[in-house]
Amino acid sequence: MARSDRLMRLMDRLRRLPAPVTAIRLAAETGVSPRQLYRDIATLRAGGALIDGEAGVGYTLTEDPALPPQSFSRLEIEALRLAVEALPAIGDPELTEAAHAALSRMIATLPERQSHQALHAIMKTFAPPPDRDPPQVPLSLIRQACWDEQAMLIDYRDLQGTQTRRVIWPLGLSYSDRALMLLAWCRLRMDFRTFHVNRITDAALTGDSFRPRRVPLMRDYIATRRDMKKPGSADRSPGPDCFVRPDQN
Repeated sequence: MARSDRLMRLMDRLRRLPAPVTAIRLAAETGVSPRQLYRDIATLRAGGALIDGEAGVGYTLTEDPALPPQSFSRLEIEALRLAVEALPAIGDPELTEAAHAALSRMIATLPERQSHQALHAIMKTFAPPPDRDPPQVPLSLIRQACWDEQAMLIDYRDLQGTQTRRVIWPLGLSYSDRALMLLAWCRLRMDFRTFHVNRITDAALTGDSFRPRRVPLMRDYIATRRDMKKPGSADRSPGPDCFVRPDQN
């Protein structure tokens, strides 16, 4: 692991784990030996991070120079915590972990009073896990394809059980407790299609880029859905903000 990546991971764990954190715990979390961990702590301190504690006692990050001061109202803090705690209900562990990491970094920059409020929020959510089959392909691959505007080759089984192979331009993911949908431009049908992610049985990047087509395609899709929702239209299915529409071949 590169030194910069190792130090970033160590800072992340110092922000996220309950303080004080022992050197043994930090070493295990960052994948280094205790001796290397002590050297990394010294490096962070030399770089300006205020880390209290010592070997055998534990460490506490009390000032993080990488993060600027910020302030939120108590209701804003509660709303952010509530949103992060609700994420497990959509069934995307990587996204949930990323949100908790971001929230921890945010809390680390708050004044002491607001940091205390964030750690003792009164609003909670206990949504059950999603009632659907888990994805068969890595969601990280689909997200990366959307971000990088990379075409994908997918094997897809529709609601009727028909298996097809097609090249798509992935545009965005839509999460709900009932379905996880992928909006894409289908190169087989030359039209917009929404796919149930848990029905994608295999997926791979083709190496072909469709940049900079994503933004214009999203505009076209939104315009199309808006027209379909106008009075008199036969299609009254959900609009562009949710992507959900019946499976199409």
